[in-house]
Amino acid sequence: MVIEREITPQLLELSGQYPIVTVTGPRQSGKTTLCRSAFARLAYANLEDPDAREFAESDPRRLLAQFPVGAVLDEIQRVPSLLSYIQLPAASQPWKSSRAPRSPLLGSPDCAA
Repeated sequence: MVIEREITPQLLELSGQYPIVTVTGPRQSGKTTLCRSAFARLAYANLEDPDAREFAESDPRRLLAQFPVGAVLDEIQRVPSLLSYIQLPAASQPWKSSRAPRSPLLGSPDCAA
């Protein structure tokens, strides 16, 4: 059973105002559970996985193309170069449309790559 976090409504509100929201915190603090629950309709990619991380590093455009409506990108700090590929389209698209990609980003600042 997943316990709804008090911050969930604020997170969803912010995701409606911005194309990218970032959730940071210490390891094992519930970031993944929170975002996978709040954004259940979005795909999920964990960049802690060596294969996913290598794919993100070697072909970031193709990785992101897999997620036309956005994705929950976990352990984003493992591939810092990916942030530029996420930021550019978000800055240039009319992201308030319901078809614009959404990308909740999760990371642990205490685990720098």
